Amino acid sequence: MKNQRETLMCSLLFVVLTMVMNTKVYAHSQYGGRLVELSLSYCLSWRLAEETGNIQGWRTVPIQCLLDVEVYMLGGQYASDLNLIVDQISSYVDEIIMSDDGLDAWILDVDDTCLSNIFYYKGKRFGGDPYDPQAFKEWASRGICRAIPPILRLFQKLIDRGFKVFLISGRDETTFEQPTLHNLHFQGFFGFERLILRSEAYKGQSGIVYKSEMRRKLVEEGYRIWGNVGDQWSDLRGQFVGNRTFKLPNPMYFVP
Repeated sequence: MKNQRETLMCSLLFVVLTMVMNTKVYAHSQYGGRLVELSLSYCLSWRLAEETGNIQGWRTVPIQCLLDVEVYMLGGQYASDLNLIVDQISSYVDEIIMSDDGLDAWILDVDDTCLSNIFYYKGKRFGGDPYDPQAFKEWASRGICRAIPPILRLFQKLIDRGFKVFLISGRDETTFEQPTLHNLHFQGFFGFERLILRSEAYKGQSGIVYKSEMRRKLVEEGYRIWGNVGDQWSDLRGQFVGNRTFKLPNPMYFVP
């Protein structure tokens, strides 16, 4: 009898969740007062398509998905996803047979890979507002981003294993070099081989082109790139991407 009741309760819960996920609710938007469709299933689909790179060039999170993204980022699922991905990376690191020439390399992105901008984007409705270069410049110049804990643990493991870790960021070199270095060090990122920021020569280039060129230079120096971790597909596409790439979740913004 007990098992039958538990089975019935699970079945009812499944039905209710299915109804909720597929129910379309309409609410007034603050943008022109128009009605927007609030569908949990749509927002889950949107995040999946965005994370797999099937939606590109988007400027803001869809209006109806702002709450979904906020709950994802703050409610525990984002942290859970990061931990799972880093566990997979760590297992891969354990399999690598290191050489003794000091040329085994690993690449990490900086923004929302090593350092979290979640407090900045909280004020931007978690991607609901268009990118504001001046506001982000002011934020990043403060050097107060917090480390993303599982990535910091991964970083420390890579250093302990003897990898040469390169941090490649799209941040402007002239503006952000010192605050970024200070921020990284203050959050515990010590021992990386080099912080590479965007110099004047690469301004205006897409992330894919710029980061491909930075990786090309490392390969020409003799480094073997075993792994490459970033929150944007532009961190992981192009040339010289490395033996394996790992995409971290970020539904708040898109970098081409």
